[in-house]
Amino acid sequence: MNSNQWMSLLGLANRARKIISGEELSVKEIRGGKAKLVLLSADASANTAKKVTDKCKSYNVPYKIVENRHLLGQAIGKEARVVVAVLDSGFAKKLLTLLD
Repeated sequence: MNSNQWMSLLGLANRARKIISGEELSVKEIRGGKAKLVLLSADASANTAKKVTDKCKSYNVPYKIVENRHLLGQAIGKEARVVVAVLDSGFAKKLLTLLD
């Protein structure tokens, strides 16, 4: 997996204001049907990982695990981020192909 590609795409989605980050906000967007893809860092706590993946499964939102919270945060120009929800289906589709 080429982290540069998905990271720059996520950065683009961020600048287009098509993402939301943070566990609570992401879960809210999953519930609201706005999240098209959820990115979860591999180093998220077991609790957070379970909460987010369970929500994704019950609302049929695809999710992908990325290496760590620092890469995820770096991609969107923030400190470490554990959960990011992508709110645009175009960006989500493209990210899914890059993260496969």
